[in-house]
Amino acid sequence: MAGIQYLLWLSTRRGLSQRHQVELLDYFGGAERVYFADREAFEPLRLTQEAKRALCDKSLDGPNRILERCDRLGLFLLSCQDGAYPERLLQLSDYPLVLYGKGRLFRFDEEVAIAMVGSRQCSAYGVRTAGRIAMGLAQAGALVVSGLAQGIDAASLKGALQGGGPVVSVLAGGVDVVYPSCNGWLYEDVAARGAILSENPPGTRPDGWRFPIRNRIISGLSLGVVAVEAGERSGALITAHDALDQGRDVFAVPGPVDAATSAGTNRLIAQGEAKLVRTAGDILCEYEGRYAHKLCRPRLMTAEEADGRLEVIPTPPPEPEPEKPATGETLPLAPRSALEQMGEEQREIFFLLSEKPLTADEIVGRTEIPARRVNTALTILQAGGYLKELPGRRFAAAVRFEEHE
Repeated sequence: MAGIQYLLWLSTRRGLSQRHQVELLDYFGGAERVYFADREAFEPLRLTQEAKRALCDKSLDGPNRILERCDRLGLFLLSCQDGAYPERLLQLSDYPLVLYGKGRLFRFDEEVAIAMVGSRQCSAYGVRTAGRIAMGLAQAGALVVSGLAQGIDAASLKGALQGGGPVVSVLAGGVDVVYPSCNGWLYEDVAARGAILSENPPGTRPDGWRFPIRNRIISGLSLGVVAVEAGERSGALITAHDALDQGRDVFAVPGPVDAATSAGTNRLIAQGEAKLVRTAGDILCEYEGRYAHKLCRPRLMTAEEADGRLEVIPTPPPEPEPEKPATGETLPLAPRSALEQMGEEQREIFFLLSEKPLTADEIVGRTEIPARRVNTALTILQAGGYLKELPGRRFAAAVRFEEHE
């Protein structure tokens, strides 16, 4: 149990990215050695002062509280040192040190795991197509992996469940935090028939900045990623590009040439980055030779029969999108280096305000940052030109940052 304590300690250090955590693990030869290292041992490394301070905090109270909460909630923990930890994730340079789970523990390296991603604001065509493809994959023995968002995520999970297969959802927040709340019914079905996973401790809020980071796990666990509908600048495209970087297969469903929700998927196909797919069979044919023992030929269903089965579970009404600054699309572009130079609390506040204008009190309520430090961070961010103040003492992002290359 001591080994997992040190991994939990390392994975919860402020100011350390997932890549830095892995690099420290490799550099010192284990989490326990990182824990017992003194400040001088960290000096040769390219770490921020905040990260070095966090590494010098040797309290194990936090990891112990996490273990107690996992026991109380009946969650399982899967560390990178466990034999059951997916080799597919260990191939990543920024693999999560610990996965928290609810439900069933899968042997992902033996599964024909296919991730399905797409827009929250999708069309009826996208919902129908995602459901049909996911149902076909599940009937053939594949494991569908997705998030839990409204739109394509929900349609994919629903289709796979109706196809009789298990499913896996990877969350941006803690595994015990249902988001969006209107998908509580789907969360329970996924946990009962498959698994809910997260790299974040239970109780973690699904802050907006966590979703792009989460996407690498969705693609990393899978053999391939299917983008059903995705705009030009969508989270689904981030997942598709993560998959390409990870050497995974990428598939995309074509859409109308004038549909904004299909602009990203059509571009993936046009640039030769994704294979065009219309049915589950277009995906399964890529894996039948290697996974003949896992896959079977399901009974062919007509489109009407498939749609009728998908109608068994009513789709809840979509949850309203969070308020965004009116000028969000025209914000000036700032260099990524400026974002990386911010302290962790400043970054957390900036990303929070990129989603919705908030007052200082509301920021305190949504974070664990004390009011005094929130006010200091707001002052620094305003002085740097990264935030602007709106009527009612609300603050909003004044810039957007360059994407990763």
